[in-house]
Amino acid sequence: MWIIVAILLGSALSLVLPDWLARVFVTFNGLFGNFLGFFIPILIFALITPAIAGIGRGAGKWLLVTTGIAYASTALSGFAAYGLSRALYPALLSSQGLGDAVDIDAGALSPYFEVEMPPLMNIMTALLLAFIFGIGMTVVKADTAYGLAKEVEEIVQLTISKFVIPLLPIFIFGMFLSMGKNGNMRETMTMFAVVLILAIVATLVLLLVQFLIAGAIAGRNPLKAWKTMLPAYFTALGTSSSAATIPVTYSCAQKNGVSANVAGFVVPLCATIHLSGSMMKISLFAFAIMFMAGTPVSPALAFGFVLMLGITMIAAPGVPGGAIMAASTLLSSMLGFTDDQVALMIAAYIAIDSFGTACNVTGDGAIAMIVNKLSGGRGAGENTEHKVA
Repeated sequence: MWIIVAILLGSALSLVLPDWLARVFVTFNGLFGNFLGFFIPILIFALITPAIAGIGRGAGKWLLVTTGIAYASTALSGFAAYGLSRALYPALLSSQGLGDAVDIDAGALSPYFEVEMPPLMNIMTALLLAFIFGIGMTVVKADTAYGLAKEVEEIVQLTISKFVIPLLPIFIFGMFLSMGKNGNMRETMTMFAVVLILAIVATLVLLLVQFLIAGAIAGRNPLKAWKTMLPAYFTALGTSSSAATIPVTYSCAQKNGVSANVAGFVVPLCATIHLSGSMMKISLFAFAIMFMAGTPVSPALAFGFVLMLGITMIAAPGVPGGAIMAASTLLSSMLGFTDDQVALMIAAYIAIDSFGTACNVTGDGAIAMIVNKLSGGRGAGENTEHKVA
């Protein structure tokens, strides 16, 4: 809600706010953007490490099966988004001034001052360390190190929920204020409106495909199964929260013939690791910005980005907009996004956050059907540690 208010206020006040006052928000954006550059590699390491270690400490065979299905679904969603961008963006976005529309810095106001905040490590270092420590904790059963990693995760989660997320609306406000001041507001918003609509439609098509596959494997009518999951979809649409939707998703999955044992295991786990709707939105927005900027995206780059993003979003923090926060450093490191382009991504993502969440949790029901069929309704009864994004 506050992100929408920030977008509207920033756009409107850019027409009347004097430059000296607008530079205050430009200065804040510079400071906050530098902090994000410093903080996000720490976020990646602190969240992915215990996530990987937790998977290794989980429910064995069916945990790995469920994780593999969820990751495959998330990654295939990203590949589909790349295919859609290659097929549709030349027709949908070519009529606009491509480079100017996302050149947010062009003619922008300068900040009053800047403070450099160099990161402790880059994104690849953070990911490699997370894998080394996460897998290592599993192999040597390092309970003390795992406990410490969970405490660091809690500190990072607290920083996100109490500092980063509350300040994001101001950051978005300053970004749209700057866009209005440098005169490319209309072009950018026009093009992103098209991409927003495409993203919503694409998530619905994605759900259809997921239930067609699940229905074929489980031997159930896919459309009827999807209809049974609609209460979960609309609950997530209203709350933008996978956590709040878990009881509804659990109930709907059982109505689709999934055993209580399997539903109780798969639904909470997939609320953490299955983010196909979020992947679809982030990928469509990212490839749109690169297309509008005139930057080609090769299949190798796109596939590498999607595969890494799928891993990164497993550690998405359990707060609104958590997936895009976890993904933002990959946008910079792999796709070369500027701070303002990342801010534009955050604004676009959060504007329709609930549609991605609704797609995620509804797709969890399809995965539950598949795991139920493969396990014969037994699944995994053990408890697993998880967080809900």
